[in-house]
Amino acid sequence: MEEADPARAATVAHELRVTLGQVLRRLRAQTEGSDLTKSQSSVLGRLERDGPTTATALARAEGVRQQSMAAIVAALVDAGLVAGSADPSDGRKTILGLTDEAREQFRTGRLAKEDWLTTAITATLSPAELEQLAASVELLRRLAGS
Repeated sequence: MEEADPARAATVAHELRVTLGQVLRRLRAQTEGSDLTKSQSSVLGRLERDGPTTATALARAEGVRQQSMAAIVAALVDAGLVAGSADPSDGRKTILGLTDEAREQFRTGRLAKEDWLTTAITATLSPAELEQLAASVELLRRLAGS
């Protein structure tokens, strides 16, 4: 495979970063009204992706001190989004997981974002442009996996 021109790649990288930032802000706006901090949202996302785990493992994965994670988890428990249960293999440990309310918020948030994106695509792009966008999704997926 022929290597891309580095100068052109740098220009496209800049434009892509700026444009993806704009799209992400528009997507986040579809679920505005959340009182969660970025750290809290990140922990919820990690629990959803990776499944139940301990606060220690969360702190390590998020790159924060255990004391900071304890405060994040306490806020999420108070909000009814995370619940803890005793580790069946070590009763001294608590396994944290998402509550049904958190799962529902993820589901409705995703639906709102996808509804906005579907409407924007339909209203803004021609059928040929839609196919170009569809092809670019695979390219973005490859970049994300690199």
